[in-house]
Amino acid sequence: MASEVFHFKRFSISQSGAAHPVGTDGVLLGAWADTRGCTRVLDIGTGTGIIALMVAQRTTDARITAIDIHVPSLDCAGNNFGASPWTNRLHLLETSVQDLAAVNETRYDLIVSNPPFFSEQTLSPDTERSLGRHTATLSQDELLSSVSVLLAPEGRFCVILPVREGKLLCEKAVLNRLYCNMEVNVFTGASKPAERLMLQFSRNPGWYNKVDLLLRDNSGDKSPEYKRLTGEFYL
Repeated sequence: MASEVFHFKRFSISQSGAAHPVGTDGVLLGAWADTRGCTRVLDIGTGTGIIALMVAQRTTDARITAIDIHVPSLDCAGNNFGASPWTNRLHLLETSVQDLAAVNETRYDLIVSNPPFFSEQTLSPDTERSLGRHTATLSQDELLSSVSVLLAPEGRFCVILPVREGKLLCEKAVLNRLYCNMEVNVFTGASKPAERLMLQFSRNPGWYNKVDLLLRDNSGDKSPEYKRLTGEFYL
């Protein structure tokens, strides 16, 4: 398990006990997800709590519910929430999104998730990390059907996934009457293929926008776009 503490401008992330450590994917999603007008937010599979904390920093009165099924990760997130300036707006639940959708009457303006993406053919060798990344605990079909129940009529659902899994999620989302409105192709280098997709879904099929995001230039320096996106967080 990771033990390094990550320090951001307005909060810190301890990783002690978390199944899935802090990574670029979570930071990208937390900085990119559209938080405008959101008062109720759900973070599915919160891990260290980094995305929930980033959303809290970017909003003034949004109440964020963060869920996970891995108790040590919940303990880790709880410690990070408690040490942050927004502890009164952050709420933790030990539950799966499937169970939450079955009982919860709250509808969320924004749902965010850095979801599992290993297929059953490519299991993570690390049992703890597989809890956060193996689709046996949360398939795409289960994720989408749960989001369809929990999302407010005008709400947004934002995820980050590898390209193959992201394309598949877009296809399956339509069956749940969720439609991809925004697609960001994330490139780690100028000469490399896209490695991730950031996707925004809503119940409105009427618009779609696709853009590219380059993280680093040929010299390895952060791109201007990457700096602008994450500038309120990275030291």
